Amino acid sequence: MAFLGAFLLGVGKAGIKGIGVVIVTLMALVFGGKSSTGTLIPMMVFADIMAVIYYHRHTQWKYLSKLMPTMVIGVLVGVWLGNDISDEVFKSIMAILILGIVVLMILMDRRKSTEIPNNRLFSNSMGLLSGFTSMIGNLAGSFSNIYFLAMRLPKNEFIGTAAWLFFIINVFKLPFHMFAWKTISTQSISINIILAPAIIIGFYTGIKLVKLIDNQLYRKFIIIVTAAGALLILFK
Repeated sequence: MAFLGAFLLGVGKAGIKGIGVVIVTLMALVFGGKSSTGTLIPMMVFADIMAVIYYHRHTQWKYLSKLMPTMVIGVLVGVWLGNDISDEVFKSIMAILILGIVVLMILMDRRKSTEIPNNRLFSNSMGLLSGFTSMIGNLAGSFSNIYFLAMRLPKNEFIGTAAWLFFIINVFKLPFHMFAWKTISTQSISINIILAPAIIIGFYTGIKLVKLIDNQLYRKFIIIVTAAGALLILFK
């Protein structure tokens, strides 16, 4: 089950977005809820490095700079509240928020609207929610997906920008897992090394899959998988 989770992590970092909920669920079943976050973080950084190397030329820095400041604040809030917030309340609120925003995205698509929400409230909200959910449960992908979809980024630009975003934020989270939550240990690092080949295989599998999907189909795929992930959080 852990190898499957690591393989899917590689696939997701290569550009098949929206499967983060499945990965987190698999790892939580194997290692336990909070412990799994510490096991996942070094694996995510490893996969992020591969994604940054492969997709760096497509990065759109202006969108990254809009999301990053409040995402950092969201991580810090997550560190502060992480030991106190109820898992059930957290999951329910997050799932409802994701589903609500996905519905708005679908309505915009059905109206063929090309309007891009450039106001700071939207980017700041998505950044804050991404950082908070990233620290609590490694589930920031849903909110960042929604933001990049709303910006109407083409497929490769979407993946390249997300790659740098999560590389920076996951490296920022590492010290908190090591020294505040103490979820990273020599034992968890040894597990990371064992699972590394599955991440590599998953990443190159993901690259091949991404090449088969055109921009419009990719957008629809991300919306569907993000919504399905929110439902899985809500009902699992």
